[in-house]
Amino acid sequence: MLLLSLSMLSISDTTVRLSGAEIERLGKRYGSAAQLRLQAWQDLILTAQDLPEKEKLDAVNDFFNQIRFLNDIDHWKQQDYWATPVEFLITNGGDCEDFSIAKYYTLREVGVDISKLSIAYVKALTLNQAHMVLTYYERPSSVPMVLDNIDPTIKPANKRPDLLHVYSFNGDNLWLSKRGRRATLVGTSDQLKPWVKLKSRLENNAINVTD
Repeated sequence: MLLLSLSMLSISDTTVRLSGAEIERLGKRYGSAAQLRLQAWQDLILTAQDLPEKEKLDAVNDFFNQIRFLNDIDHWKQQDYWATPVEFLITNGGDCEDFSIAKYYTLREVGVDISKLSIAYVKALTLNQAHMVLTYYERPSSVPMVLDNIDPTIKPANKRPDLLHVYSFNGDNLWLSKRGRRATLVGTSDQLKPWVKLKSRLENNAINVTD
């Protein structure tokens, strides 16, 4: 894997916006299909900003659920790799963490407060495997809505009996989960090493992609 540091990118821990020139440069390196996906993503960010919040959720969930599911070993040659949204779109593939991370950063970019968003580590009971989804809380006391790549329809957590929630986190905090909700605050999300590595790549404008 080649670590490509792109100092010209405006993607960072605080924004996932790309200029037209930046998208063109990435397209020259990674191909026209990658360029089209990145442009469609940026168009989504622009158009979704003025939508009602529920419509933002639908638009972002539908957009990323078009990407291919690929497990980390096949895709990244690693057991557990959390991709940035740019890496996810350039390669047109990723696993459940990558779907959830891309949705999280995009919704944050279009104006959804991160206090309403959590990336949730769950067990997919039907598949008998670990899984990740994005959850959205309209209010702190609300039953969260689940944005998932397995079930593309956004549903409240209490309507997803196939998911056993274990913990959730966002850019600030880490919670243990109970019955689909944040239950006990146990610290900051910087306790999660893959999350720290992901944020470092965003902050340093780095992309791990094999040419």
